[in-house]
Amino acid sequence: MIIKENIMKKTSSHRLATRLLHDHIERSFFSETCEALFLTSGFIYKNAQQAERTFKKEEDHYQYSRVNNPTITNLENRLIHLEEAECCIATSTGMSAIFTALFAGLKQGDRIVASKAIFGSTYWFIDYFLPKIGIEAVFIEGTDIQEWKKALSKPTTTVIIESPSNPMLDILDIKQIANLTHQAGGKLIIDNVFATPLYQKPLKFGADIVVYSCTKHMDGQGRILAGAILGKKELLETDIIPFVHNAGLTISAFDAWILLKSLETFPLRMEKMTKNAQICAEFLEKSDLINLIRYPGLCSHPHYELAQKQMDAPSTMIAFEVKGGKEGAFNFMNALNLILICNNLGDSRSIVTHPATTTHLKVNPEDRLKLGITDGTIRFSVGLEDSQDLIEDLQKGLDALKITKKYKNK
Repeated sequence: MIIKENIMKKTSSHRLATRLLHDHIERSFFSETCEALFLTSGFIYKNAQQAERTFKKEEDHYQYSRVNNPTITNLENRLIHLEEAECCIATSTGMSAIFTALFAGLKQGDRIVASKAIFGSTYWFIDYFLPKIGIEAVFIEGTDIQEWKKALSKPTTTVIIESPSNPMLDILDIKQIANLTHQAGGKLIIDNVFATPLYQKPLKFGADIVVYSCTKHMDGQGRILAGAILGKKELLETDIIPFVHNAGLTISAFDAWILLKSLETFPLRMEKMTKNAQICAEFLEKSDLINLIRYPGLCSHPHYELAQKQMDAPSTMIAFEVKGGKEGAFNFMNALNLILICNNLGDSRSIVTHPATTTHLKVNPEDRLKLGITDGTIRFSVGLEDSQDLIEDLQKGLDALKITKKYKNK
């Protein structure tokens, strides 16, 4: 692996939006304005001796794009800077990042504790796959600190949480959970995709590893699949980076280059999308056709004060429950003309999702209800559109609820 410089020493005194445009660009000898895209599978050595030294890690030289590539190195350095982490490995997808962060450091007989409020595929992997290979998996109510104290009173290898959680936007106390995890001898992994590194930095609260689906807000335009794992250099280089390289879970150079371009507008997009989300959440909260709404920027959020401490802004995601159950949710979604129906999130275009029949279909119905995911729950990823256009489209959904048979009969 090419050893990355301590890029924090190269950081300018400019503010974040400026640094994402100008800092840590590794240019080739052509001195190109935009970072180069190196679409190559392999690299040439001057002689056989250099090849041997490279494989023995006695010389820093690009070896094979599954292991390292200049474009990917540029991306990883940019993400290190953004997260204020020591080390980063970019992966092919968000789920490959989560899979690696969890699996690379586990062995038969280990114990993992997870918040129940996690993405459906992550839940499936922990609940179904890990027990098959002899790893104990324990799920708990993530917002209940007493459950954490009980679960982590036994030696534990790994803890994984999301905050805010997908889809109900629970806010978990990262600092307390990190302290309890370390007392149990484990490491804390946090999926920070909803908050993004712009609005929450879990490593500052004691998390050991942060994972992202860069497919979401970081790309923000629905073009690529990508993931990232960040944390301390020693921790990543022990198991995680070798696992990614040997398993072939590396991001493609092309996707890395696209993501580099996306990061240049990342703060600008997030600021506008977050403002839109606040406006939409306040609009939906006023409707008597909405049973429940969750948005960290609303005082009505049950974990509002904790969100204020941990997050610099409430971000772009809203969860709400409409009257009329599944029929009401479907009628609401189908009445929208501007807001798209899709299972992605963090896009520049606004998106709604029905978690019970899509992203959390793999979670059994009883557990979904315990998480607050009902048949009427809708996840709303707010985009860059004009806020008034979004309000008018949401009103179309609310109007459709008024004629939902189940609602009329109540």
